[in-house]
Amino acid sequence: MILAGNQVPEDAVRIEEMLNYFYYDYPEPQGEEPFSVTTRISQCPWNENHDLLQIGLQAENVDEDRMPKSNLVFLLDVSGSMEGPLRLDLVKRAFLMLTENLKPQDTVSIVTYASSDQVVLDGASGEDKTDIMTAIENLSAGGSTAGSKGIETAYELAEKHFIRGGNNRVILATDGDLNVGVTSEGELTRLIERKKESGVFLSVLGFGTGNIKDNKMEALADHGNGQYAYVDSIMEARKALVQEMGGTLFTVAKDVKFQVEFNPARVKGYRLIGYENRIMAHRDFDDDTKDGGEIGAGHRVTALYELIPADSDEDMGEVELKYQTSGGEPEDTGANAFDEEWMNVKIRYKEPEEDESRLLEYPVKDEHFHVEMPEDMAFAASVAETGMLLRKSEYAGDASYGNVIRRLEGMERVREDAYSQEFLYLVRRMEKLK
Repeated sequence: MILAGNQVPEDAVRIEEMLNYFYYDYPEPQGEEPFSVTTRISQCPWNENHDLLQIGLQAENVDEDRMPKSNLVFLLDVSGSMEGPLRLDLVKRAFLMLTENLKPQDTVSIVTYASSDQVVLDGASGEDKTDIMTAIENLSAGGSTAGSKGIETAYELAEKHFIRGGNNRVILATDGDLNVGVTSEGELTRLIERKKESGVFLSVLGFGTGNIKDNKMEALADHGNGQYAYVDSIMEARKALVQEMGGTLFTVAKDVKFQVEFNPARVKGYRLIGYENRIMAHRDFDDDTKDGGEIGAGHRVTALYELIPADSDEDMGEVELKYQTSGGEPEDTGANAFDEEWMNVKIRYKEPEEDESRLLEYPVKDEHFHVEMPEDMAFAASVAETGMLLRKSEYAGDASYGNVIRRLEGMERVREDAYSQEFLYLVRRMEKLK
């Protein structure tokens, strides 16, 4: 939208997805834990009276020779709405790249759907790259979109070739415009939730513009224990299916949830930036029947909180609808044991093949406060600030594209990383379009 010179609708912006698109330099996990947890606090760039908290999870990178066998089903939308160079043509190029990276022990099936579904390949070996590529190259678009029948068939094939202890996954490529059979988001997510009980996960790749049903595809991935990525270029296809293939295809922890308990002696109020459609009720954190997110190999998750310091004279009555107040009084320990603690970060997760969650806790102390914001955090803050401007957020304070540009121009990562460079280019475009 930005490159086309169009105004970006506020509802098209999900700040958490912008944040998690980029690489951050979090440490590798140590010991038996599947991911590391990084916490940083610094002054908030768009409100000097507030602080900013960064929480980063980094999953372990699994060596290629340690990756389990994969049982993959490519579920490809070939309906009429997928005609065009940035739709089916790009889908074919993307899955050809993925096929090049298959191992001989992997298994691949291909299901297409339009007015009806069709099994194109049934359990081909990853060694048979020529057969897989030929099947992909011969695809053509036409007809309506009976997506639910295709989903049923894809899961049946995944269950037929199920690899115990392996990576069993359906990869759906579509614009999400399902118009035959089960079509509503609620019905589709219930279908996916039933299917995931088989141990088959779902990844969703979105293609195209105009009639794209972005929210429907994100919901399908969330309910199918998988990830969602939007692909609008061959560079994005390479990022999702080659560079980050472990995170896209191999889950190291499922139903991951995190909860932050703020010390009211240090924090008067707080606001999670983004994640509006992912916030859970407090009681659901300890409930193992409630779904969380999935983390793949090498995957990173970043969240930002804007904090009101405890000594602020800000009238919380005026911001009752803007901030969740921490409430209550700090526990009297008799020895001020928690005085230096700002908060406690609690994380629950399940091993991929387990149903009972494990709990991790990380206290955040004064030592995590940075007078000078680290570059990684400053970049994340710049992304969030841009997202708030695009959403015309009432919390944007002194945010501006100019401030973001000045911050980004001095960063080493912007000079070295193509994705960070592209982000700066887009912010400059927004500055001119405003």
